[in-house]
Amino acid sequence: MASMTEPMPERPAHRAARRSSARGVLARLLAAFAVAAANGAPAVAQGPAQRSAPVPAQRSAQMPAQIPAQTPDADMARRMLACTPCHGKEGRATSAGYFPRIAGKPAGYLFNQLVNFRAGRRHGTAMADLVEHMNDAYLRDIAAYFAALDLPYAPPPQTPAQTPPGAAAAAAVLARGEALARRGDPQRGVPACTACHGARLTGVLPALPGLVGLPRDYLLGQLGAWRQGDRHAASPDCMETIARHLDDADIVAVTLWISSQPPAADMKPAAAGTLAQPLPLACGSGLQ
Repeated sequence: MASMTEPMPERPAHRAARRSSARGVLARLLAAFAVAAANGAPAVAQGPAQRSAPVPAQRSAQMPAQIPAQTPDADMARRMLACTPCHGKEGRATSAGYFPRIAGKPAGYLFNQLVNFRAGRRHGTAMADLVEHMNDAYLRDIAAYFAALDLPYAPPPQTPAQTPPGAAAAAAVLARGEALARRGDPQRGVPACTACHGARLTGVLPALPGLVGLPRDYLLGQLGAWRQGDRHAASPDCMETIARHLDDADIVAVTLWISSQPPAADMKPAAAGTLAQPLPLACGSGLQ
């Protein structure tokens, strides 16, 4: 095992409190979605988001411009079996709903998230415990391994828009979600998802992740965590800024629409340099 390069800044009790807060956000958003599906209109936020004290989000390790692609090897595959209980066989996710697919994601993005878990900017006991004693070199090896996996995507689960009696009820929610994903809401300072995650929402090299193929529960939880101050990225944290401009109805709508999209024939991330510059917001993702 690689040597430890930095300690976790939070004690387990603190991490547990933040996980509880994130679960509360997810439960509230899921309830809002249920109301929207039943009433045929986007859910209404129940009040302003509670802002948490900001956590310093200085980058603990500089991501290279590009992590070299690797061919998966049997030895690394055996070592990565620890990831499969949550992320599924070969990192393709499970049917549990919350855990994201990591196979085929940009290596720079995966490396950044591993560093964020190690530094305490993202919270999850299993992930924090796994990476606590790993140095940057080994985290890059892990990121490169999963990024190199070119595996088919499962079809998205059915949404209320595809199954009666929710077909008519969810139409307005889906329409709002598509509008946010493709065009954003300029009056509220919300850029389109496609402006950063690519026209097909499959991600952009070296470090912007794809969104298509992610479970709705996961998308809800992450936007809720950003809005509540429970998730952070390297500064400037553009996703936290965007999430704070979204209300419950927006989050329900955009996550429902994204999670209902079928995978494209080619789900590989777009090449670096394909996004219009500058990006809508300054972002410490490693792209700039």
